[in-house]
Amino acid sequence: MGTIIASQPDMILASQATDAAEALAEFRRLRPDITLMDLRLPGTNGIDAPVATRGEFAHARIVTLTASESDGEIQRAMRAWASGYVLKSMPKNELLGVIRTVHAGRRYLPPEVAARLTEHFGEDDLAARELEVLQLIRDGHRIKQIADQLAIAETTVDIHIKNLVDKLQANDRTHAVTIAVRSRSSSTSA
Repeated sequence: MGTIIASQPDMILASQATDAAEALAEFRRLRPDITLMDLRLPGTNGIDAPVATRGEFAHARIVTLTASESDGEIQRAMRAWASGYVLKSMPKNELLGVIRTVHAGRRYLPPEVAARLTEHFGEDDLAARELEVLQLIRDGHRIKQIADQLAIAETTVDIHIKNLVDKLQANDRTHAVTIAVRSRSSSTSA
């Protein structure tokens, strides 16, 4: 991975660490823009090193690199500290895109992982009005049409969509709505 990053004209490989303590020490010393952190670093249970880093440096942008597809681990990582969560099986050129996405200030979660997480959303996680907005978007309505049909302001529709983006921790509105609609559709038709 280091060779691929170092070969990019817009990236510099600042350091590599072999265990959790070394990773935190290197972060303190260099304060990189983006940190790729393997959850299986020796000397940690997987979550400790990123949590410790974010505990000291709240604005650290950490992309978690793991082989695990455990829903619980993904949720803990994304809620607590991760700017991105990628599987080691991801093609290297896509990983470079993730690094650039996170560097641009956005979060990243692979669509297939996000879809699995939304399957666990219950009625308490998405408000009734958010579900109505999702249904109308899925049916092809535009924001103005949704506002008219629900008798709410267009800005209120935008707020509901923003809340969905936040809850799904998606890259943008389209990504969040696509994931949520796909997940809701598959769970209601099953």
